[in-house]
Amino acid sequence: MNAVVRQEAHGASLWHAVSRNRRDRPALQGGLDVDLAIVGGGFSGLSTALHAAGKGLSVAVLEAEIIAWGATGRNAGFVVPNFAKMDPDNIIGHLGPERGERLIDFAAGSADLVFGLIRRHGIDCDAVQSGWIQPAHSPAAFEKVKSRVGQWAQRGRPAVALDRQSVEALTGARGYVGGWMDRSGGVLNPVDYARGLADAAEKAGARIFEHTRVTALDRTTDCWVLKTPEGSVRTGKVLIATNAYGGALNPLLQRTYFPLKVFQIATVPLPREIRTRLLPDGQGVGDTRRNLFTFRFDAVNRLISGGMHILGAGADARVPQTIWRRLARHLELPDLPPLAYTWSGTAAVEPDFLPHLMDLGPGLIAGRACNGRGIAMTTAMGKVLADWATGTDARDLPLPFALPAPIPFHGLLRHAPNMLLGWSMLRDRLDETR
Repeated sequence: MNAVVRQEAHGASLWHAVSRNRRDRPALQGGLDVDLAIVGGGFSGLSTALHAAGKGLSVAVLEAEIIAWGATGRNAGFVVPNFAKMDPDNIIGHLGPERGERLIDFAAGSADLVFGLIRRHGIDCDAVQSGWIQPAHSPAAFEKVKSRVGQWAQRGRPAVALDRQSVEALTGARGYVGGWMDRSGGVLNPVDYARGLADAAEKAGARIFEHTRVTALDRTTDCWVLKTPEGSVRTGKVLIATNAYGGALNPLLQRTYFPLKVFQIATVPLPREIRTRLLPDGQGVGDTRRNLFTFRFDAVNRLISGGMHILGAGADARVPQTIWRRLARHLELPDLPPLAYTWSGTAAVEPDFLPHLMDLGPGLIAGRACNGRGIAMTTAMGKVLADWATGTDARDLPLPFALPAPIPFHGLLRHAPNMLLGWSMLRDRLDETR
C-alpha cells in the first residue's frame, strides 16, 4: 500500500483548511491600557480572555500569528477530561489530599466545560460529546484501566469499564483486551472552536490582535509594559499562554518542558459502509500503548490519526506514511483511502504530565496544561485564571503554582521523548506477547 497525499493542508493543519469561521483581526497600533494582557491566542489565552472579560475586566490578547496558529490548531481535536499519565490516586499521593482533590475536580469537569461553552455561545465546530475511549492493548494495561475507571467512577464521573466485545463494538477495532470510556469526552474541530471562543471573548469586551508579536516585557514601578513592533500595552497583570510556541520571550520557560513534535494525518473520506463499522457513535480513541495509537473521524468521515517520530532526517515525509500504514493495519483496512492532509505541531510536555502555573513575578504568570489533554485542560485553566486576574491568589487556584523549575541538562534531554520512542515501541510489543 502507498499513501498518496492528494491535497496538502492550507495553513497549519486540516482544521485551518476546512474552518468556516476565519476573519482577519488587526495588529496592535499605538498604546493601550488594560487590566489583563494575554500573550498567545490559543485555547488557554482565549478561554482566559472570555472568562475575564465576562467578569468585567478590560482584556487584550496579543497573538504573534493568527488565532489557533500553534498547538491549538495542530492537534487531533480530542476533548479528554483526565490526565495523560496519572490517575486520581497518583494525584493524591503526589499533591496531598486537599490539593490533589481540587486538581482532580478541575480535570473531571473540563470536557463538560468545553461542550457547555460551545452550546452557550453557539460555536459551530462539529462538536460531538459522545465519549472518549481508551482501549487496553495488554492484560497488564487492562488491570490498570480497571483501577482507573473505578477511581473516576467513585468521584461521580460517567466512567464505564468495557470488555473485549464492547471495545470492538464501539470502535470497530479488534485485538484489545478491554478498555474504558469517559462519556463526557468527545471530539471537535479545534480551529473552529478556538475561533468561536475568540468571537465570544470579543462580544464580552475583550480585544484580540493578530500579527502582534510581543518583543519585550518590562516591569515599571506599578505595571507591566508589553512592547510590540507597532504598539505597546500597559497592564497590571500578564498571562503568558504560548505553551511550546513562546519563542525567546522568556528563555527560562523554554527549559521547563520537553518539546514533543507530533504528526497528524487525515485520509480522504471513507465510504459509508466502512464508516458504519468504525466508531459508529463518533467517539475518539486513544489506547494504552506508550507509542499511542489514536483515531477518530471528522464531520465528513475523514479518518484521523497521529503519532510521534524517532529523530532523523526526512521525518516530515516519512512519518505520515508510517502513521497511515499503522492505521490501515490496526483497523484492518487493506483499502484505506489515501492521505488528504498531513501536518505537525509541538506539544509542551511537563516532567510530571500535569498542568502547571508558573510564578514569573508580581502580576505575571505562565500557564501550561497540554500534555496531550490540551483542549479540555487549557479551557478549564482559562476559567480559573480569570479568577486570578480578578484578585484570587494564584496559590488558591486548583493548579500547582510555583516558580519555574528548569529541567536539569535540558539542552541534552529536550528531545528525550522522541529519542526514546524506539524503546517504547519495543516495550509495547513485549506487553502484547505476555
